[in-house]
Amino acid sequence: MTILKNTCALLIGLLLRAAAIAQPTTPPVGEKPVLLMNRIGPSASELYMANADGSNERKLLATSGLDYHASYSGNGQWIVFTSERNGLGQADIYRVHPDGTALERLTDSPALDDQAALSPDGSKVTFVSTREMHTANIWLLDIKSKKVTKLTALPAIQGDSTKPNGFFRPSWSPDGKWIAFASDRNTQWLGHGNGAGWEHVQELGIYVVHPDGTGLRKLSQAGICSGSPKWSPDGKRVVFYELPVEDTWAARRPNLAPKATSQIVSVDLATGQRTEHTAGPGLKLMPQFVTAETIGYLAKGGPNAGIAYTNGKATLPGAMRSPAWSPDGSHVVYEKVDFTHRQQNQPLYSWDTHYDYRYTDVFPNFAKDGKLVVTDKDFDSSISIMDADGSNKQKVYTATRSSVAFAPAWSPDGQRIAFGFGGYLQSRKTNGAKVMMVNRDGSNPQDLTDGLPNSGFPSWSPDGQRIVYRVWGEKDSGLRILNLNDKLVQVLTTEYDNLPFWSPDGSLISFTRKHDDNNFDIFTIRPDGTNLRQLTTTPANDAHAYWTADSKHLMWSSGIYGFKDEAALYDNTFQPYGAIFSMNADGSDKRQLTDSAWEDSMPVVVPKAGQP
Repeated sequence: MTILKNTCALLIGLLLRAAAIAQPTTPPVGEKPVLLMNRIGPSASELYMANADGSNERKLLATSGLDYHASYSGNGQWIVFTSERNGLGQADIYRVHPDGTALERLTDSPALDDQAALSPDGSKVTFVSTREMHTANIWLLDIKSKKVTKLTALPAIQGDSTKPNGFFRPSWSPDGKWIAFASDRNTQWLGHGNGAGWEHVQELGIYVVHPDGTGLRKLSQAGICSGSPKWSPDGKRVVFYELPVEDTWAARRPNLAPKATSQIVSVDLATGQRTEHTAGPGLKLMPQFVTAETIGYLAKGGPNAGIAYTNGKATLPGAMRSPAWSPDGSHVVYEKVDFTHRQQNQPLYSWDTHYDYRYTDVFPNFAKDGKLVVTDKDFDSSISIMDADGSNKQKVYTATRSSVAFAPAWSPDGQRIAFGFGGYLQSRKTNGAKVMMVNRDGSNPQDLTDGLPNSGFPSWSPDGQRIVYRVWGEKDSGLRILNLNDKLVQVLTTEYDNLPFWSPDGSLISFTRKHDDNNFDIFTIRPDGTNLRQLTTTPANDAHAYWTADSKHLMWSSGIYGFKDEAALYDNTFQPYGAIFSMNADGSDKRQLTDSAWEDSMPVVVPKAGQP
């Protein structure tokens, strides 16, 4: 079974790698249909510059376009950075002088281009991109000729394609003969909570390689997360941070980051001698030699958050991210991010040009008349309904401090809404939750289950007579079908199943199942419990499947292409690498629909009744 599973995972991986961003079989006629989707990531990011001691802070650019991950050229004349100014979610590489002049776009691809570093002579850029391979790989750009060539995508450097296989944070040696980078190649898919959780942790190693792809060598220890390598001024040492693998989950959660501890270390390239430059508690990331003796780094989370130095003198307190110093150590560039909630229906970059992609709050669901219902997670996790364009919003059920209202679903006649109310995610371990129903105007709330075991994520049968939902508990789990007429409950499954969704034609129920050593995949089953079928087989997580209105396709979120950056550098996110895919109802013809640096999920096409 293990051999079969790995073979299937490899085949699916090869098929997906060969696929381009999806295009519809039959392009829509007239106005473009709208694809709503949720995205977990910053809503704004601006680049700032300051003196190394924090004085004279100013914005780098006159106008911002969600800009991040800046670094200096070796001569200090340029700053390269990533920007989504061509469309939110679509990242390209730009460069600009430190005074904000001569802004120039260097890459132009629908793929994700990020984490750029200029060569010492300024003629080349090495950067991370999802182009061609779909996973995060390091590429080289000749600025004059615009020629792009592979580096880590070469077969000699690639790892096992069924395992994490990303390459991140490239850095040139001062003489231009080496590129250092971090990679999770040949590591394992491992959930947080010592393997039990849904969100993946990340083991990273530090490698060096020549720009022509030869001489690959690992510098760091196994079994730990080592990231963000940079070179000493004399090119003899590589500095990076070391973080316990489990703490790569804590590092991206604001309530847990202050409890994580990492250290700054360096390795001598010739001798392998290892030096620890810091000690004690605190999350220390993204180090860089500012002088031959002093290292600057990001202190993330806790009372001492900001930019710090190993000499213990100058500090720059604050919630800035991704600091990078000028070659002479006199200046630092960094970003300030904002997680203020996005506006409902905010335009996003559309990888499929036949559709308009737009943002939605979580668990979107449409009535036949085009009315949209969502969980207001951006605000207070209540239930709200609105027109498809986000206007005429009305709250129909209010969450409380201890209980959220999750996953609302319209009845087929559009007159009632079923939803889960109580404790979900981590709070399900201590709080009960029940399935409820409320009228369209918010009146007549009814309990459909009693809260034990924890119940939620309902979906209606097309005839409106039954509701499928999931239960979770120590002795009771799986999917249940409630008959609304006689209140009888049918046990559909007894495995670790979640997120059921009844197909519009009534023939199938899709759901996510945890199985085989903490893997999550998409399954379907008939409402009578027959014809169980597994549709995804990758070792990464697959979940949140939504049916299209014709019941012929499913759209879902997959982690098949892995992390797009070092996990510890993300903020306010759970699993920062889900891309949206579509497939036929039988699992065939899998196609990628998004390719951003962020977690994209919960796609739904606005029905014709909701379009202008």
